[in-house]
Amino acid sequence: MRKVIEYVLASADGVTEDPVAMGVGNYQDEAYLRDGLGLLESCDALLLGRSSYEAFANLYGGGGTHKPMWADRLNEIPKYVFSSTLDKADWGDPTIIRGDAVAEVAQLKQQDGRNLLILGHGRFGEALLRERLIDVIDLTIYPLLVGKGQQHYFRAGQVAALKLTAVKAFSQVVKLTYEVQR
Repeated sequence: MRKVIEYVLASADGVTEDPVAMGVGNYQDEAYLRDGLGLLESCDALLLGRSSYEAFANLYGGGGTHKPMWADRLNEIPKYVFSSTLDKADWGDPTIIRGDAVAEVAQLKQQDGRNLLILGHGRFGEALLRERLIDVIDLTIYPLLVGKGQQHYFRAGQVAALKLTAVKAFSQVVKLTYEVQR
């Protein structure tokens, strides 16, 4: 069975909202970027909610040059966008899924292929985690205290037991990999 991996960037005070505006690019060395590219290349598709899709389309679509090491893979990887309101999606020729996201992701996990990747954590990721459809969380912590924004990774009442499976230290950031326990 395929796994769903959620890749999240957070400040040291727990802000996950708009990492580009936080300036995370200032802390990403080549080893970190290669690690992220390796993860992208090991997955068959991206799973995105509408907000994440639109944010990435702004960064990478239309010939954008944000983080060129990842840009080609982000542009070419198949994308599933889960939204009931998105009317037009022209970055990366995505498949728009308007139905039950939980049921659709459960079905995608059953298909043959490599893992599926979620970039960022929002309502879409929360719904999948609540239903135990996320298998792995890669959480990268940046040496920033932002002091504003969404300052919690999980909403109140969301519970998950995690098992630490890997720690990678780069020159300025640390990536923690957790398996979500069933």
